Amino acid sequence: MLIALAALALTAAAEPYVVEKNVMVPMRDGVKLATDVYFPARDGARLAGKFPVVMERTPYNKDGAERSWAAYYAGHGYVSVSQDTRGRYASEGIWQMMTSDVADGHDTAAWIVRQPWSDGGIGTLGTSYPGGTQHALALSNPPGLKAMVPVDAVSNAGYFGMRYGGAFELRFFNWIFTTGGSLGSRAARDPATRAELTEMGKNVRQYLSSMPLRAGLTPIRLAEEYEAWLVEALGHGENDAWWKRPGFNVVDNLEAYKDVPVYLVGGWYDSWGRQTTMTYMALARSKRSSQKLIMGPWIHGAHNRAAQGQAAFGGEAAIDGLAFRLRWFDRWLKGVSNGVENEAPVKIFVMGGGSEAKTGEFHMHGGRWRDEREWPLKRTAWSPYYLHAGGALGPEKPAAAPGSTTYDFDPRDPVPTIGGNISSGVGILLQGAWDQRCGPHVWNCRDTLPLSARRDVLVFQTPPLAEDVEVTGPIDVKLWVSSSALDTDFTAKLIDVHPLTRDYPAGIDMALGDGILRARFRNSLERAEPMQPGEIYPITVQLYPTSNLFKAGHRIRLDISSSNFPRFDVNPNSGEPLNAHRRMVTATNTIHHDAAHPSHVILPLVR
Repeated sequence: MLIALAALALTAAAEPYVVEKNVMVPMRDGVKLATDVYFPARDGARLAGKFPVVMERTPYNKDGAERSWAAYYAGHGYVSVSQDTRGRYASEGIWQMMTSDVADGHDTAAWIVRQPWSDGGIGTLGTSYPGGTQHALALSNPPGLKAMVPVDAVSNAGYFGMRYGGAFELRFFNWIFTTGGSLGSRAARDPATRAELTEMGKNVRQYLSSMPLRAGLTPIRLAEEYEAWLVEALGHGENDAWWKRPGFNVVDNLEAYKDVPVYLVGGWYDSWGRQTTMTYMALARSKRSSQKLIMGPWIHGAHNRAAQGQAAFGGEAAIDGLAFRLRWFDRWLKGVSNGVENEAPVKIFVMGGGSEAKTGEFHMHGGRWRDEREWPLKRTAWSPYYLHAGGALGPEKPAAAPGSTTYDFDPRDPVPTIGGNISSGVGILLQGAWDQRCGPHVWNCRDTLPLSARRDVLVFQTPPLAEDVEVTGPIDVKLWVSSSALDTDFTAKLIDVHPLTRDYPAGIDMALGDGILRARFRNSLERAEPMQPGEIYPITVQLYPTSNLFKAGHRIRLDISSSNFPRFDVNPNSGEPLNAHRRMVTATNTIHHDAAHPSHVILPLVR
């Protein structure tokens, strides 16, 4: 026992930090936020002097910082500061989704620079929501902020984040029910209430299938601020001032965003991939400081992994996030001449080109890193591939004869989501590159058939490619549509169809990205307009950006439908107000594809 205790003492003494827990930092309104401060140390003793600070503001419990990042940066000569955001875990106040993080971030930064251990410089890190708190901080023009590394960060929520083409991303329903309300909330501090909320979270699939969500009628009412936000967000389809507030949005608040070096990290399969590229484009053209972007073949928060979904991309696909950030902080907080600012402003991983052999539970899709100078790439050939009768897809324009494909969309039987640009999907959604085939791994599938076998999924694909084709960039799908309904949805999905092999005798229909448009928002995301049944309208469904090499022998495929559940809320087709419907109506939807209505996908081809 004495030997064990001695070993434990030696381990503790060897830690490169000492920590001061639960420092209650006051905000301008008197609310105090719980903050842990990790000081550089040697042999168990705190080092004297002033140090730059690395900070994360998180709703996910600041205590997790100790082993995930705080010790690492303290060991490299930084004070690590981890803070519970307002109303979460040990912090006082009432939680608000992102919007309180502008002022709270500013006040925390002001507190840091006043401390005797601070040299006045602050760098920030964090993934997902903590990525969004970094953007919120920058929008407050805070003192001391010198560098940021937002990873998969919440931003531009009304465009393709929390609402997407007017539809609602149900991962936030899942977040409120399984994380926000039941873990770390004010309500969850009461054990009895926490137990009720935890049980509610276990039944989230049933709640999703029973939408709309009406205030006060489910257990989420016990976490009142979370219910209030979710009900408001479900019903607030217009991308107006409510969604464009600082904290939710970067691109509409650029003048307020502090001009500091920012390294944006995103993934082709991340739920915030499009927002990450949007933010980079906006900052790169408006700020003088170094702005950089890296996009890998990653799902949300998984840049340290080289396989995602059912696809492996090779060992080089993964990066060491701690060391990656350290170079950025060393350059801008310590003045280390490591040359990071001279590297290419954009680094992308081009997926594809691998052997496609089965490697454990993955297929080797492969890929490689490439440096670029801008996003989107200037050398892009924006190439329309047209939809044709019979399911063909190609660069040839459609025939002059009238042509269309009609299907029934029954909101009671939506198309299941299988992979894609997902986060906060635990229990309801698969993330990343998945074969578009149903099975017991997809909770809302009723069979084991490929999605292409459904009557309400329209498949348009090229013949097997004669040569390799690289698609790199954002993707727009321009359709001419009509419907029997006053309002309905149209979805689009880009797929890399792998040929049959010995390892995969049925082939692989590997999803690359998808999108949706709620037809009432076809003319503007800021204003809803009902459709006239039978009238033909041009619409654009915007997909997330990607970078993929379609190998010779593969096919480029575009799937069109009207649902993708539970990634997006299902349109009841009734035209009723959002999140207030009582009826569900089968819509007869038509995609027109003739010379007068040349529906097509614009592929960003790169050589």
